[in-house]
Amino acid sequence: MSRAAAQLTFCLLVLFVCAQAPARILWSEPAKRTVHHTNAGLDILGGKVKRTSTDSDVLYFKFHVDPVTDWEKEPYFAGFQLFEQGEERLGVGNALEAWAYSAFNAAETGPSNRVAGEFNLESADPEPVNLGRHRPYELVQKDVPRTIVFKVQYVPGGDDLVTVWLEPKLRRGSNEENQPAQLTTKFKARATFDEIRLRHGGGDEFGGWVFSDMAIATTFEDFVVIHFWETWWFNTLMAMSVLVAVGTAVRVVERRRYQHRLRRVEQESALERERARIAQDLHDDLGSSLTRISLLSDLVRADKNNPAQVEAHATKLSLSASQTVRSLEEIVWALRPGSDTLPSLVDYITHVAGELFANGPARCRLDVPAELPTRTLPPDVRHNIFLIVKETLTNTLRHAGAREVNLQITVISSRLEIVVTDNGKGFDVAAATAAGRRNGLENMRRRTDAVGGQLTLTSTPGQGTRMEFVYVFPG
Repeated sequence: MSRAAAQLTFCLLVLFVCAQAPARILWSEPAKRTVHHTNAGLDILGGKVKRTSTDSDVLYFKFHVDPVTDWEKEPYFAGFQLFEQGEERLGVGNALEAWAYSAFNAAETGPSNRVAGEFNLESADPEPVNLGRHRPYELVQKDVPRTIVFKVQYVPGGDDLVTVWLEPKLRRGSNEENQPAQLTTKFKARATFDEIRLRHGGGDEFGGWVFSDMAIATTFEDFVVIHFWETWWFNTLMAMSVLVAVGTAVRVVERRRYQHRLRRVEQESALERERARIAQDLHDDLGSSLTRISLLSDLVRADKNNPAQVEAHATKLSLSASQTVRSLEEIVWALRPGSDTLPSLVDYITHVAGELFANGPARCRLDVPAELPTRTLPPDVRHNIFLIVKETLTNTLRHAGAREVNLQITVISSRLEIVVTDNGKGFDVAAATAAGRRNGLENMRRRTDAVGGQLTLTSTPGQGTRMEFVYVFPG
């Protein structure tokens, strides 16, 4: 786990612990209970809460109903009813004669009711009559669930004050003051209790009501449903997460910028090294060759009356010119666009090998793949690999006395292998090094180390020579 993630997890735990406020729910029963033809019903409260005629505080009651029996099965009654010492008190649900969501056993009769003690509940979804007219109440509809919350302000020795909300707003920020008036009903009733019974009765043979999510609390806000994404600690956590994400993104962007600048500096450094190398080649190879050509030209003029000397000078002049042209070709190849790929390197190696052995006594056999991956090679790597192979081929041509030379190039995955073998006279590598004939070998090993490759040179007098070069492409 990263440090930022660990810090974020710790903050989440702290915020979660801090968010656990003391519960003000006095009793709750979230499970579903189906009631049908219960007669007087059975107590579900178990004595956990009660109120008598001497109390003067406020309680809030909530229950959720999913009617199986609807208004077409009227008359019937169903409800969440309070009992005190076995005597019926306030019931909320559907009164026997009301045909709507209503209260029963109230101390008052609703303005649209005909039976004493029944009180229809106001609804935000009233029943239409005709021509745009609506009744203030809502009929009970099968499979149309509703949540009911009612408040009792206990009045010692008198009728208690009851407020009922049918399908109230219970989202974040809701309270009893901001509930719409069209779903709020107020009346008086005896609401003291020591039992709660769920009841259903009437003419329906197979119906009933399903009650769930029942509770008693001391404030309306205890029933407000606050989703976790609406809590202050979640919003704080999200803000912190955004800050961490922004910080991480800034860090990633800055790291990429740094890496981009570093790559650019490395590219510029490689370009400068390549420029320096080309300048050095121009000075060393072309400069010395042109100086040699100039000196040989002067000798030709000085010995113009000596045909034998003129011919010798002309032969040397031709050889120097050929070497100069070849050096110039190498420089042009290194500068030409598109030369920084593996196929270009292999093509040029085979071209130089063909020229070196074109008119000599030895025959050069090429074993090169028909297709090569288009991998990019840095200029210094490309140049050093070429010079290692060229040095090997040149030494073979000059010193091996071979009749046949084999140049094999293979690419396996990210591994480049170049092998040059000949059937010449061979030599003792250790003896040649001890005798001071080591400049060429040292140059080859130095160039191999510069590109991070591996060079293996094996030779035995009378049995030829084998040079094996291996280079692994990075990444």
